[in-house]
Amino acid sequence: MDTRWQEISDILQNSINPGLFTVWIKPLKAEVSDKELTLIAPNEFVAVWVRDRLKNEIKEAAQTVLGVVPSITVLADRSRVSDNGSGKPKPSPIVGRPVRARQVPLPIESPPAGQFSYKWKFSFSDFVVGPSNELAYAAAKGLCEKTIGADQLFLSSTPGLGKTHLLQALGQTLSTVCNKKHPRIEYLSGEEFARRWLGAMQAKQLESFKNRYRDNVDILLLEDIHFFQGKQKMQDELLCTIRSLQDRGAKVVFSSSFLPRELKDVDSQLASRFCSGFLAVIDKPDFETRRRILLKKSEIFEYPISDNVASLLADRLVADVRQLESCLQNLILKAKLLNQTITSELAEQVLGNYAPQDMQLNLEAIVEFICRSYDLSESDLNSRSRQRRTVQARNTAFFLARKYTELSLKDIGNRFNRRHSTVLKGISNVEREMQLQTPLGRQLKHTVDLASRYGAQVSATPPE
Repeated sequence: MDTRWQEISDILQNSINPGLFTVWIKPLKAEVSDKELTLIAPNEFVAVWVRDRLKNEIKEAAQTVLGVVPSITVLADRSRVSDNGSGKPKPSPIVGRPVRARQVPLPIESPPAGQFSYKWKFSFSDFVVGPSNELAYAAAKGLCEKTIGADQLFLSSTPGLGKTHLLQALGQTLSTVCNKKHPRIEYLSGEEFARRWLGAMQAKQLESFKNRYRDNVDILLLEDIHFFQGKQKMQDELLCTIRSLQDRGAKVVFSSSFLPRELKDVDSQLASRFCSGFLAVIDKPDFETRRRILLKKSEIFEYPISDNVASLLADRLVADVRQLESCLQNLILKAKLLNQTITSELAEQVLGNYAPQDMQLNLEAIVEFICRSYDLSESDLNSRSRQRRTVQARNTAFFLARKYTELSLKDIGNRFNRRHSTVLKGISNVEREMQLQTPLGRQLKHTVDLASRYGAQVSATPPE
């Protein structure tokens, strides 16, 4: 064992719950360099759990030993997975979402072709297709196979429905099927693109930045483009980048939680560019798709569940795919810790923490829940107050209304005496904090999880 990993393990053993250390940290193998830590988990389930729940603790311990904030990658040990004879490629190793560094990254000189490489987490082979996502799936595959007559794609959906999965599947496929031996791929979020641009400005390296993104990219995969709303100078840079890439015949794929027409304070030429390719929307999956997603995920986690358990979970978990995966992870963990078989009874126990039966959450229930959670009145939510607590509560209400109701952004804004653009910005802020897993983001995630249970209580209360 690398002595540096032993030191990191010793710190973790003394800083986290002993049970967590034994179950999740002890089975890991590690490859350590001066600035990188690659962890090898025994299977996909452990890899996902460590990445989602212990990565911050590992990073802090590694920083203590290495003296720098390292890049952390968590992989599943593919050598332990036997060939199933299906001929289908195995799921790709686990990696995080596009990196969002805390410090402004400075641009580097454009590397030679083939040096833009990523460990793709998702592939087309593990994407479960149903009526809600079949158009987006076909469009993504068509872009790779040159059958949709366009080199640009815009994917839109509310969070947790598969945009990132399809973008990574695109990247993985295009990295192997392009005519170039080593296609140059850039996969990043809108926020990271903006941070790199700002870093180039501060370092007086704008030409290097432009050379990298305009002249040395064959495939640009850009997530969360709604980040550019209201940022005119960044929009100008993005517009020039897109123009250059399209003129060269490069492929460009965008994703956003909003449709192009829902974006506000976006340059008309840039908005037109967003609409110039193929547009595909992903909706919430139906029961059968949810059931098949659960069965597929249980295969990936190497802990198969029965059709009855999958049907039970699919019937009760209707929010998004992330909710399905989270509940399944907790069910598997509970079965492991208790040394039990996964049964419908055990699943019911876990479901109580996620989606009690007959859950409903309309806009008025959301308003009542937010007022109780933040100790505010309804008039406070509708007021012009800019106090931090009130703004946070209001933004959370916007997010929940978008997630659980069919109301348009304009209708949500009308309910709170706010403009459409204010609602959109508030939702984006909540999504950003939760994706970055900041302290505020974890608090918001806890509030969102509690909202579903509150909806069930409202539904279960008989009318007066």
